Amino acid sequence: MHGRDAHSEEPVRVTAWVRGKVQQVGFRWWTRARALEIGLTGYASNLGDGRVQVVAEGLAPDCEELLVRLRGPGTPGSVSGVTEIWTAVGPGYEGFEIR
Repeated sequence: MHGRDAHSEEPVRVTAWVRGKVQQVGFRWWTRARALEIGLTGYASNLGDGRVQVVAEGLAPDCEELLVRLRGPGTPGSVSGVTEIWTAVGPGYEGFEIR
């Protein structure tokens, strides 16, 4: 699990950069809906180079579930790759925003 303890009760933050045809296809809204279903907080935002940045906070297994869904076949558009980094939770977020 990328160096994370899957059984930890401490929240973590995952920042993911999603490549492919992921802008102007409802990807951020879809990501927000999946994150809220899982119980994560954070945001999804378009980047100038065509990627979508997803920042999610919650328990490691829940963040991992979001990554599985981002890489899965049910996303809008077409995902060609996802790169992520795991860090400690920062100041925290309320809800899950589209930026």
